[in-house]
Amino acid sequence: MLFYWFLKLVALGPVVKLVFRPHVEGVEHVPPRGAAILASNHLSAADWVFMPMSVRRRVTFLAKAEYFTGSGLKGFLQRAFFTGAGQVPIDRTSASAAEDAIQTGLRLLRQGRLLGIYPEGTRSPDGRLFRGKTGVARMTLETGVPVVPVAMVYRPRRLLLLGWNLPAVTVRFGEALDFSRYEGLAGDRFVERSITDEIMYEIMTLSGQEYVDVYGARVKKSMDATGASASDVISRLQPPADEAADRAPESLAG
Repeated sequence: MLFYWFLKLVALGPVVKLVFRPHVEGVEHVPPRGAAILASNHLSAADWVFMPMSVRRRVTFLAKAEYFTGSGLKGFLQRAFFTGAGQVPIDRTSASAAEDAIQTGLRLLRQGRLLGIYPEGTRSPDGRLFRGKTGVARMTLETGVPVVPVAMVYRPRRLLLLGWNLPAVTVRFGEALDFSRYEGLAGDRFVERSITDEIMYEIMTLSGQEYVDVYGARVKKSMDATGASASDVISRLQPPADEAADRAPESLAG
């Protein structure tokens, strides 16, 4: 835990703030204490750096187990870095990977942690917002914790450092979502889909991204198999326009 705060307050945080000067909006919506889920879009590997740097509390993420199993000096350093940076390993290769990840998330929330989640399950292949997986809904239903939608926004700007174009970064937190009206309905797939769609709707509103009613991981798998672009794959996988309109996420608050 000490290494997390060393990275955030001494080694990494000040450098990130000095170089990128990320703009933060709505951080007051993050509960100052107690368990909560921070559900964010996922555009870059840097998301897990910028978002936690914007919050006073420690944020814990679920990460690939491969980050923790390397050998030799490199493996040790990588394992120490991800552990110290607040990452918890999950095995995503087993048949029970999704259930194991949910159970780990539930355990962390019951400990009063602030849990960072990317409902899309993978980084966006083309900058659009993809269909959310329902694990986040199950976790909020089983624990009763609020969900704070988060949008990572990257915009080009004319700032060159060592030959790199550095983007303008905005971390935008929305109002906490309370799903207590669905208490006792964990495991109902229709309720869990409705909750997930509401969360994705709020993320879409905060980020301004175009929504795609297809899982991002499915798009990436097809891209790897066929060599096609994300747009070509999406055009084949996405439902017809009239059906897609019916399935687009809607705000169900109230």
